[in-house]
Amino acid sequence: MTGVSPIEVRRDRIARLQAELAEQARTIRELSTALDHTRQVFDRSAVAARIGVWECRLADERLRWTDVVYDIFDMPRGSDLDRNTTVALYTEQSARELERLRSEAIRERSGFSMDAEIVTALGNRRWMRITATVECDGDVPVRLFGLKQDITEEKLLLERTRYLAEYDQMTGLANRSRFQARFAELGEGNDRSLLAGLMIVDLDGFKEINDTHGHAAGDVCIVEMARRLAVTCEGADTICRIGGDEFVILLRSGTDRAHAAGMARMIIDVLGAPVDHLGLSMRSGASIGIAFVGEDMQGHRLYTCADEALYAAKAAGRNTFRFYKPRQGGPFRDERAA
Repeated sequence: MTGVSPIEVRRDRIARLQAELAEQARTIRELSTALDHTRQVFDRSAVAARIGVWECRLADERLRWTDVVYDIFDMPRGSDLDRNTTVALYTEQSARELERLRSEAIRERSGFSMDAEIVTALGNRRWMRITATVECDGDVPVRLFGLKQDITEEKLLLERTRYLAEYDQMTGLANRSRFQARFAELGEGNDRSLLAGLMIVDLDGFKEINDTHGHAAGDVCIVEMARRLAVTCEGADTICRIGGDEFVILLRSGTDRAHAAGMARMIIDVLGAPVDHLGLSMRSGASIGIAFVGEDMQGHRLYTCADEALYAAKAAGRNTFRFYKPRQGGPFRDERAA
């Protein structure tokens, strides 16, 4: 049997190598096509989700952004970037927080995330969520990189949800839920340095307005009374509508009885003026109960004290106000202010 020549062996080996190279080339083309497809899917997904990639070289603070980050800042895609200029687009509070977290992350070779508010190059107010990671060369931080996502719609929805939960839709004043939360905040630990007291304002004659002119006219009256309260009690901590015709005013620290009495008189005068609507002249009044934090009257009892003072004001003929203070041997007595 004749042996295979060395030339044929080399030819066979070359053929096998060429076939392997062709197969590898085909695999590379398939992987490249798949990678391009994946990159396109990622880019489209990033645009849809408003997520962009960013990096900052620490040696010279040089920034690099993908297109979405340019869009978030309303800046031309691919334009030159200066970090000082871009940081100036952050609100003051967000800029301070960004610098604090950034410095801490670089110092600790870690990362951070935060929600930042900006005013874009075109004057649009936006919120974005930033994630950042520090890259090190050995133990030396050399680069910050991460993602920036436009979360403006998320923030607006959250703010709207919070508003609906905490504010009266008719008048725009804080509602009962917000009152209870704020009351708890101010009265926590019976800290009299935060809360001076509160007053309850109840409209006199409002039922007659509803019965005579209808609920639509009554709603107009409520809205106007809320507006007048907001103007008259501008220095109060919080003004709340907690019922159909009942309002509560939280008195901030430093308010004394003389000031509260003056405010109560103004409220009675202002709310007693008629409300004109579609040729109607609707008139109501206000009775007010006032309670102050004191050694014998801590925060959690204020509402009950003010409510009893309110009933004393109504019993005295309405369109007036009463203070309450503790006394020995009994719950409370009214204190008519001069």
